[in-house]
Amino acid sequence: MAAMRGQRDATESLLLELLPRVRNLVRYLVRGDSDVEDIAQESLIALVRGLPTYRGDGRFHGWVDRVVVRTTFAWIKRSRGREARYSEDPVELLAVPSDEAPADEYLHRRHLVALLDRLSTEQRHALVLHHVLELSVQEISTELGVPFETVRSRLRLGRTALRALASDGETPEGESP
Repeated sequence: MAAMRGQRDATESLLLELLPRVRNLVRYLVRGDSDVEDIAQESLIALVRGLPTYRGDGRFHGWVDRVVVRTTFAWIKRSRGREARYSEDPVELLAVPSDEAPADEYLHRRHLVALLDRLSTEQRHALVLHHVLELSVQEISTELGVPFETVRSRLRLGRTALRALASDGETPEGESP
């Protein structure tokens, strides 16, 4: 891959291709939109710096997602001291959308992000890591530094809460489900 060898044009092209994916993942992990661009930019910097370390033994997008998650969690940890804002079956909508996703799917995802904002930070992170990044419960346990059963509980409670919010027909102001 030319970007791994430091070719500027290839790196710029790669970053432009990855930007929507990075933004979407960050938006799932943090509440509100105020920090999304900053975290996405920091994630892209981390990706460029980390490209030489990518071994190629797994999916490239899986590696990208993990770098973004780690960068986002580091941002959240740094922000905790400041006044930070963390940030159909609704669980099925958590998958990262394709570039050709229809407009109505986009609206459903916006609604889902608004519902995710209503969950606890712990439940939100567990759901995103499991359903978006497809990490196993054990991998999430390791990533978050919490016991296996705690992750299972957060997933169960998060799914239940998300389904309850969705079935109540709750929508953010000015939006329809």
